[in-house]
Amino acid sequence: MRQKIIVLRGSARTPPRTPGQQIVPFEELRQRILRGEVLKLLLAYQEARLWTNRLDMLSRPLLSALFVRLLSRRAAWIEDDQGVNRRVTTALLAGAFAHLIRDLLGRPALFARIRRELDALERCGTCLGSMGFAALPPVYLRTDLIFGLRAGGSVGHIAGVLNNLEAFTAPPVFFTTDAIPTVDPGIETHIVLPSGRFLDFNQLPLLHFNHDFLRGAEACLQGRAIGFVYQRYSLNNYAGLALARRKGVPFVLEYNGSELWVSRNWGSPLKYEALADRIERLNLRSADLVVVISKPLRNELEVRGIDPGKILVNPNGVDPERYSPAVDGTAIRAKYHFEQKTVIGFIGTFGRWHGAEVLVEAFGRLLEQRPDLRGYVRLLMIGDGNTMPLVRACVERLGGGDVCVLTGSVAQQEGPAHLAACDILAAPHVPNADGTPFFGSPTKLFEYMAMGKGIVASDLDQIGEVLHHDETAWLVRPGDVASLAEGLLVLIGDGPLRERLGRAARDEVVARYTWAEHTRRIVEKLKELCTARRV
Repeated sequence: MRQKIIVLRGSARTPPRTPGQQIVPFEELRQRILRGEVLKLLLAYQEARLWTNRLDMLSRPLLSALFVRLLSRRAAWIEDDQGVNRRVTTALLAGAFAHLIRDLLGRPALFARIRRELDALERCGTCLGSMGFAALPPVYLRTDLIFGLRAGGSVGHIAGVLNNLEAFTAPPVFFTTDAIPTVDPGIETHIVLPSGRFLDFNQLPLLHFNHDFLRGAEACLQGRAIGFVYQRYSLNNYAGLALARRKGVPFVLEYNGSELWVSRNWGSPLKYEALADRIERLNLRSADLVVVISKPLRNELEVRGIDPGKILVNPNGVDPERYSPAVDGTAIRAKYHFEQKTVIGFIGTFGRWHGAEVLVEAFGRLLEQRPDLRGYVRLLMIGDGNTMPLVRACVERLGGGDVCVLTGSVAQQEGPAHLAACDILAAPHVPNADGTPFFGSPTKLFEYMAMGKGIVASDLDQIGEVLHHDETAWLVRPGDVASLAEGLLVLIGDGPLRERLGRAARDEVVARYTWAEHTRRIVEKLKELCTARRV
């Protein structure tokens, strides 16, 4: 019998490896169970431990506890990143079962309350009009029930807006479910956590959290006057709209795409899809200003009947001081023994739209066509996420393990040094599988530009609008392995071209795509709408 297994589920860190210990992502075990390997896992270990970010926020706590208990013949534990450590006992399972029954009986009351609150909000009007909002602190809401986030586009966007608001308004107040890396520590921040209700049920924690978040935010504000509410929209959440209407201030909604579309195309269909649709539409119709990151999103909202006059197309941006040619990547190059090698880099959360596996396929094709490249070219894949299993499979299939480095998750603060270690940066984004326009505005795009490196990128919707072929980047056909391989080869063999493209890209991003400029556009648009309403 194997000695010990640690199952990682949402943890922000990986425990140290010891002899006789196996560390496995939860999703990997879930896939094995779906393939019919239940009996192979049953009581297969002397000790089992489930490691998560927050034990009190663990999704499906009863099933999770049962799962880890059935892996072990002896002891089973649940541990989290905060140091909480609980043994899975009969008493713990009984308590989890009691909570499930309590929440099961509480579902009708929850849905009734949600319907009443939505009915009331749908009757509310606009709160535009006052020009004094800029003199009062804006309130920024991050309501995602995602914990332990170390890096990614959402981290960059949240920090980018928050860190620059004070240049155009009073100092902001930040309400969030978890600390966000690179947010200025001087910003007034309040952590608001769910009460832990309905964790055994799909989507219900998100719905119940509206009540918890609104109550927590109001308690922290204690009657203070605020300028406006800015919310990064999350599935099934209307706390920002409710807070803005209670305070009588404008509501600014940051909309990065339909959560219904994301669930259908990059996840699984929502159980309460009609309710999620109602909440999403309520936010969009009721917001005084809707900020989107691309023209395809604006077009989508116009088709859905949203007033075009209140939509601001505002691409993502970058902090050009944090991401700069002056960043030293020497230590990273030494760590991975790159020495005099030419390094192709990619950074991301490995989402389905990132095309990371396409990049590895293209790199493998280069090695097949040009075996000499194996001696002096390396691929650095920075980050981790959903498509990493595909990436690992590609690396193994192509025999690229000696020339391809997979770093795993890297903290946001360490991203610039990793990019500085590269000579070429790749953005191999792929089209949406359903044929709809690519609606993203990848933060990596602007980070690449700010680093002053040669870029190879997909000529895909907004990417092709921000970057210009043979001026600020080398553009290739989206999702086309051969085209991407050809583009990489061009930049591998032409150092002066890389330098020219990098300088031009840096100049462009500093002039047009900083987070400071992004934030200024939001505040100016809100002022414009307030002025128009007063007239």
